[in-house]
Amino acid sequence: MAFGGFMRQLRGARSLTRAGQQIDVSPPTVMRLEDGFPSKVSTPQIRVLLDYYAAEPEQVAHALALWADIKTQEKIAKAAGASKGWWQGYSDQYARDFEKYLLLESATDDLTTHQLVVVPGLLQAPDYRRAMIKGTDPDVAPVDIELGLTLLSTRRRQKLDEERCRVSAVLSEAVLHHRPCDPEAMAAQLFQLIADGERPNVSVRIIPLAAGFHPGLTTGSFTLLRFPLLLPNKIAAPPVVYAETAGESLYTDRPDLVARFSAAVADMQAVALAEEATRDLVSKLAKEYLA
Repeated sequence: MAFGGFMRQLRGARSLTRAGQQIDVSPPTVMRLEDGFPSKVSTPQIRVLLDYYAAEPEQVAHALALWADIKTQEKIAKAAGASKGWWQGYSDQYARDFEKYLLLESATDDLTTHQLVVVPGLLQAPDYRRAMIKGTDPDVAPVDIELGLTLLSTRRRQKLDEERCRVSAVLSEAVLHHRPCDPEAMAAQLFQLIADGERPNVSVRIIPLAAGFHPGLTTGSFTLLRFPLLLPNKIAAPPVVYAETAGESLYTDRPDLVARFSAAVADMQAVALAEEATRDLVSKLAKEYLA
């Protein structure tokens, strides 16, 4: 991802088509390379691109050092039998453009999500998730529902159980009242939110409906992902903001937009309930669902 972002910067205003023509590949191949996905591009082709981009000598050295790290990691992954992303075995369970999000989620060590309507995917309980899948596709096959739950379980294990990622969820109180599933399943979901919020690497905070205006009402739901430094080059991929709409998934790493969403998170956290007060509210509503 860091290499791809660097190559995108070097390409500048040059078109993907013209870049692909330089090395006899399609524009989508160049796009995948820049997005951080594995691509069948060789080192000589990378050198051609760097020459076409008129990269300075220090930029060439930096790009080739990153590329060498990538090739080394690819060899290690291939020897371990893990040369492809773990999520590719579940490709039927998500929209094609969601693959990029799974790549980002797999790499992040600091994830902040703001949701106005539903529980964020990582924090969904099985019956809640099952209802979301069936609601989205009423004709979905039972086997696909179970595969979707397995995909969720794997994501939770990697980002929550292994505690290598800081997860912060800032949720509108409305999330607790929307009911995609029956009351018992909603209660189970809310109790899981409480349990997840007690993990050392997870924070769950609710913005009460009475909080009045806050930036989340205009930004909408989104997820902000940050990434660790990469050694030995000691650089990191730029933070990315992800927002999902009914029609497409939107991503941006523009510094000005990332700064805007980061500021929005800080402002929302200022009006959100503290973690203990959040647990009290969620617990109260969970018991009401069971009454």
